[in-house]
Amino acid sequence: SSCPKRSSTTVHIHNCCTTCYAINTSADSFDYKSFFAKVGLTSKSPDDIKKAFAIIDQDKSGFIEEDELKLFLQNFSASARVLTDKETKAFMKAGDTDGDGKIGADEFTALVKP
Repeated sequence: SSCPKRSSTTVHIHNCCTTCYAINTSADSFDYKSFFAKVGLTSKSPDDIKKAFAIIDQDKSGFIEEDELKLFLQNFSASARVLTDKETKAFMKAGDTDGDGKIGADEFTALVKP
């Protein structure tokens, strides 16, 4: 395989297609549902989804804030682009079901599962 070796923490949310997808999507074309399906997160266990959440939650606050969401794709591939403001706001709106301006672990799990 041409995929680089990943730590056991990130290996479950990474594959070769992830890198291609994360780098090649054009601005304002990000679709979180398609992305979660492509990287296989939708079929993962709740524990694996929580591990993915912990990786995205860079400051370990227990929530994914807008600035962390903007860098979402870079958690999967360092060379990926940042999300546009429009994409970030749409992603936040979809995930933030209680309207507090951030996405909690349960909200993230609900967002991932179809």
